Formats: sequence, structure tokens, C-alpha cells
Amino acid sequence: MIISRKWLSQYMDVSDLSIEELADKITNSGSEVEGIEKMSQGTNLVIGKVLECVDHPDSDHLHVCKVDLGEKIEQIVCGAPNVAAGQKVIVARVGAKLPGGEIKAGMIRGQESNGMICSLLELGVDAHMLSEESKNGIEVLDEDAPVGNCDPLGYLGLDDEILDIGLTPNRNDCMAAWSMALEAGAVLHKEVKIPYADGAASVGTETKLHVSSETEKCPLFLGKVINHVTIKESPKWMKELLMASGMKSINNVVDISNIVMLETGQPLHFYDIHAIPAQEITVKDGIEEVYTALDGIEYQLTKDDIVITTEGKPIGIAGVMGGDDSKIEDTTTGIIIEAAVFNHVSIRNTARRLNLNTDASVRYQKGIEPMATFKAMDRAVQLLCEYADASGLEETKQYGSNNYTPVEFDVNLASINKLLGTDFGEEEVMQVLCDLHLQPVKNGEDIHVVIPSYRTDLSIEEDIAEELIRILGYDRLPSTLPELPATLGALNKRQALRRKFRGMLADLGYNEAVTYSLVGQKEIDDAVMGQEHVYELASPMSEDHKYVRNSILPSLLECIAYNQARSIKDIALYEMSNVYGVGEVEERLCVVASGALHKNRWQKYSVDVDFYTMKGLLEAIMASIGYDAKRIMFKENKTDMKNFHPYRSAEVYLGKELLGILGQIHPAVAKRYGINETVAMEINMEILLKNKPAKVKFTEISKYPSVTRDYALVVQEDVKVADIISSIKKNGKLEKENIIQNVEVFDVYMGEHVEAGYKSIALTVTFQSFNKTLKDTEINEIHEKIMASLKKDVNAELRA
Repeated sequence: MIISRKWLSQYMDVSDLSIEELADKITNSGSEVEGIEKMSQGTNLVIGKVLECVDHPDSDHLHVCKVDLGEKIEQIVCGAPNVAAGQKVIVARVGAKLPGGEIKAGMIRGQESNGMICSLLELGVDAHMLSEESKNGIEVLDEDAPVGNCDPLGYLGLDDEILDIGLTPNRNDCMAAWSMALEAGAVLHKEVKIPYADGAASVGTETKLHVSSETEKCPLFLGKVINHVTIKESPKWMKELLMASGMKSINNVVDISNIVMLETGQPLHFYDIHAIPAQEITVKDGIEEVYTALDGIEYQLTKDDIVITTEGKPIGIAGVMGGDDSKIEDTTTGIIIEAAVFNHVSIRNTARRLNLNTDASVRYQKGIEPMATFKAMDRAVQLLCEYADASGLEETKQYGSNNYTPVEFDVNLASINKLLGTDFGEEEVMQVLCDLHLQPVKNGEDIHVVIPSYRTDLSIEEDIAEELIRILGYDRLPSTLPELPATLGALNKRQALRRKFRGMLADLGYNEAVTYSLVGQKEIDDAVMGQEHVYELASPMSEDHKYVRNSILPSLLECIAYNQARSIKDIALYEMSNVYGVGEVEERLCVVASGALHKNRWQKYSVDVDFYTMKGLLEAIMASIGYDAKRIMFKENKTDMKNFHPYRSAEVYLGKELLGILGQIHPAVAKRYGINETVAMEINMEILLKNKPAKVKFTEISKYPSVTRDYALVVQEDVKVADIISSIKKNGKLEKENIIQNVEVFDVYMGEHVEAGYKSIALTVTFQSFNKTLKDTEINEIHEKIMASLKKDVNAELRA
């Protein structure tokens, strides 16, 4: 928010405060002043008149001038191309201090020079506020400028000081100068007089103007016809305030629309009455065409844009910019005023898409107070009558309503003091509430307050408590030590699981990745075990960050692609993060690997990652937290054959619940991401957290020898190795001890010497006891049980 000392001075007396003191007090109240800027700078200045101007005898561009400074005449050498005799100018006398340095007397190519004739740029005026003529030469003053006046900056209205105030999101009301003045008055405890013009727009004869809206994005629209106005120069005070706000003066009518917007926060638009001969205005959306705005640039309108139309033709982009075909010209003799409320989200989207962040669109986006539309219409009519000779006023036409009801409620001082830990007295609290224009009235032990329409951030007692402490001063808060219960620091179950996985994966050589949670449509389509309904952002930064992700794997595949494109071939990454669906949140672990698992170039030894890399990794991390192989089951992947290779992937179950999917990424997906062969897994950690793992126990190494036996079994092709191993392991009991310690497959053969439709599977079974040395008879007894069980369970025979 930009506001100047002069503007505040219109509403209250701030002559007793320096600009720095004013900034400190406003900052201490919670609205930080981010900068103080002077509109111009310079000391020892005077208005002079050029009596004589001749060319310098030793220069092709310098001029020797005799300048009347009032009390005396000085000779000044000037290099400006537009200097001429008879002009009234700004002179910096010897000793003057300007932004560029101090002015000293001297000789310039043999000619004496006692001062400098100044341009506004040399006096520190913002170049954006100057015409090309002013930027390229000295400033030539009006004929009535008083020679000898020692305050030329004040004469030009450039002696103002500007505050740049950073507003918090809840104080959008302070985008209006009136509201900012009321805020400053409360902070400074000063009486504020706002030039409200209540009822000024209520006058007027019967009108044929018709206003309406065909979109829910415009709930309120006011229109008013003024048949006669005079286009002329704006008054000096108006031009000065606009300049202080960073706006150029155009003419009195256009300037009034800008001044009212700055005062009330409500953007207005004035249409040339001749551009709307039907005197019909309709607000619409759904229009798709190219439209030329006030800046002369053509913009493509879309169905989502709100458009002001007449007779079906656009005459303005609602809330953003008016049209070139209905703007106020020097020939304008009558106007139609528009004051309306538009949907702030739609305005934000339109302004961003068209790259048109105008003063009007910024105010609509931040929010406008409910009654600002009516205040702005009244104030505009008042100023037009006073400074534009407005006549022929017709009645104000209104479409819709703002549905505003004043907010009022009771607050309790004792409760506020308890909340803040303060001891505020009733008298000082009532004074603050009065300064804030909350109309406080004692109601027994409570205080009844009525919230002004512009304070949309106040609705509960805690809001009033905040207002009191920021106005009375945060130094009134007592310093006390917080009472906190002593607790034993410990990780909860989720934190412990994260730490365990991170430590183990790091030890195994996997690097943790942190990827963006906002993704595009492609990542949503490629989700693994993704939720059906996902969250879509109302105002995404881009199409690539439109949704909250429902799977981690697509993000890590993009990391693989990024690294491989930069010649990093051996990659092992993991990420633990939340994924989201509408109404549900899951924490997941995703691991991806590509390239070599082990590599030794000297020995020409390399082992690439494959399905068993992920399977072994999952078994290891599950065992580390207490889920052994008996509780983890691998089944044929039928859940996701889009992202995973149908024959090199598996579903992982914990009991009867699907824990995740692991395996090789489908070649078609790998090609689409531009990556080499990659294996991955994604598991749902919520399932691990809600199940109870077994305790991880230490088991000593047996001191007795082990015995191994190899089995070559012939079974049908469709028999699963897991079923064979399960059949073997269930027969390992010997004297209540399980002596089968390991079953390992080392060969699978199909072909010659094996009947068609069958396969040969070779396994090694390791027998070992923790209590004694096993005898051959005992092992043979177990062997017979194993063979009988294999025959029964999978119809296996020993290969001849």
C-alpha cells in the first residue's frame, strides 16, 4: 500500500510527527512500513527567471544565462537544449545539495557559473512520472510562478513523502486510503475526518439505463448516467495525490475515477455515453473473441473471463481493464459510471493469463469491503459535480445485492485479559475501541461492539483482543516463563519406522530423494496403487503442478531420467512421502534402481539390478523390523501391468493386505520416460504401522556342523517353486526342533531328458541342529518325510 503524508494530512493533523516517527508507529501496530521515499530532494532551491540566454563562445551546446533569483541576478552556464530567455525555472544556488551532489561555484570553459538550472530528474523525481520533454531538459514553470520563491518543490507539489506499507493478508481493507487513514488515526490516537458523501448518488431523474448480469461471478452491479460533464485539467491537489500514488494525471474525469478507487478501494469505470447508445449494460462470461483494451493491445477472451457488454458486444474486461472503444476522450460530454463486485478468483485467473495486473485487478483479487461499491458511487458523483461540472444526473440503477449484514457481538474484558495475560483497564479499552470505530457500548460485564464494514477481519472476541494489544503496544505483554510439562523424549512408531528405513537404505547405498508433491496429469495417470479421486488445485502455478500426487513412483522415474540424461548410469534412490486422495492420506516408501548393483572395473565384474534386487531389499528391510518371510507373501502381479513388467513383477502381501508392488518397470513406460532398464517398488507404510511385528530376537550361531543335500525334482511346468519350498520346510521337525535351516534353488531346467510339460528343479537343503550333531539316520528320516510330502503336495519325483 502506497500512501503519502499529504494524503494522510487531508484526514488528520500529522504535522507534529516526522515521517520516520509516523512510520515507526504504524510498523509497531502490525503494518510494517517497508520503505520511506521522498518525491523529490534538494536544498537551497529558488524559482528564477532567465533574463538572457546566449550561446557559450567555446562550446557547441552550452549556454550562458543571466537568471533573476529575486534578490539578485546570477550568471549560470546551462547545457539543457530547451533553455531560453523569458523562462521561469528551478535554480539550485551555490551550496545546494541535490541527489547527485553539492552545487559549487566555478568556471566552465572560461565562463563563471554560480548555480545550476535544474531538471526534475536532477531533483530525484521518478522518471516514470515524467514526460519525455521533462526527462530531456530543464523544467520550465508556468508564467505565474513567483520569482524568488524558495520552495519550488512545494510550488510543484513535489514536497511530499511516501510510505510503502506491507500489508498482512487479513488487512486488505488498508488498500483503500480511507481505511488506511482510519487505521493510522487509531494508532496515533488522532481524530480522523473522512469525506464520506453518503447519498450523493441517490439523486437523479428517471433513467432508461438497464444493467444486469448473466453470470454468478457478478452478484452486484451499479450503473449511473451523467449526461453532461466538462473535460478539463484536474485540480492541483488531485494531481499531487495521484503522482504520490504512482499515477499520471490524464484529465479531471479519468482522474476522479482513479482517486475514488484509491480512496475507497473500489475500482470504478467510466464509459463515454456515446459508446453505449442503447444504454444497456450486461455482465457475461462464455465469450471467446479477440478484444482491444484501453492500452490498445488485443487480448484473447476465453469462456472463463467476465466481460462487460452492451448489445452483445464487449466494452470492457471486467475488473481488469476497460475497452478502447468506450474510453473517455477529450471530446466526451457525458458518461456512464460502473461500480460492481466481481468474483476475485475469476479476476485473478484472467489477470494472470492476460498478464494484466492493473490497480483494479489487484484490488479485486485481494478483496473489497462489502459497502465500498456504494461509497465509491457516492464519492464519484460528488467529485464529478464539484470538479467536472456534472449535470443531467439520472437515478442509480442496481442489479443484485451485496447481502451485507453488519457484524456485532459482545466481548468480555476479563476474558481478554486472561487470554493476553494483561491487566488492561476498562477506560483505556473503551478508548481504543472508539478509536477503531467499533461503537463500544457497556452491556453489563461485557462490551458490545459493532464492526465497520471495512474491517472484514474482525468476527470473534480473539480478534478484538488482537486489536487491543497491537494498539496499546506489545510491550504491555508481561514476560512470563511458559508452564510446560516435563516429558520423556521418544520417537513414536511412525518416526521410528522412518528412521529405521532411512538408516538401512543408506547403509545399502541408496540415496534419499525429495521430489515435488504437486504433479501434472501424466504423473496422476502413471500412479501405482493410486487413489481414484485426487485433489486438483484451484489456482495451479502451471499445468505440470496441477494435482497433489497419489503415487511417488512417477516422480522418481523422472529423477532416473534426469540423471541418465547426464551420463549417470548407476542410480539407487528412495523417497518416503505422503500421497493423497480425496479424504485420505497414505505414507509410502518408494525405491528405484537402475544400472549396476555391484561393479569392479579392474576385475571386469558387474552385477546389474533386477527383480531379485528389489525382492531381496524388501525382505531385508521387513525382517529388520520384525516381519519375517512367513508373514510376507509374493504373488503374481495382476494389479498393475501398465507400469510393471507382467512377468518380472510381483504383488507383496502382509497377511491378506496388499502391501505394495515391486519389479521391473514396463519397457513401454521406460521408453516413455527415456530411461534404461529400471526396477522399483512402492509400498504402503500405513499397513506396516497398523500391524504388529514380531520382536527381532538375537539367535546365536550353532556350534554343531551342518549337512546339505541336493534334490533334483521333476514337476509339472505350472508348479511354483514357492510351493515346493513350503512343502519341504514343513517337514523339518526333529524332537520339537526345526533342523531345516535353509532351502535354496540353484537350477531350473526344461528340455532334453525332461518330459514335455515338465521341468526339473534343483535345490539344496541345509540341515543343522542347535542342540547336537545330526546323525545320518535322523537326516534320512526327515528326507523320507520330505519326499512323501512333495509327492502329495506337488506330485514331485526325484529326477533319474
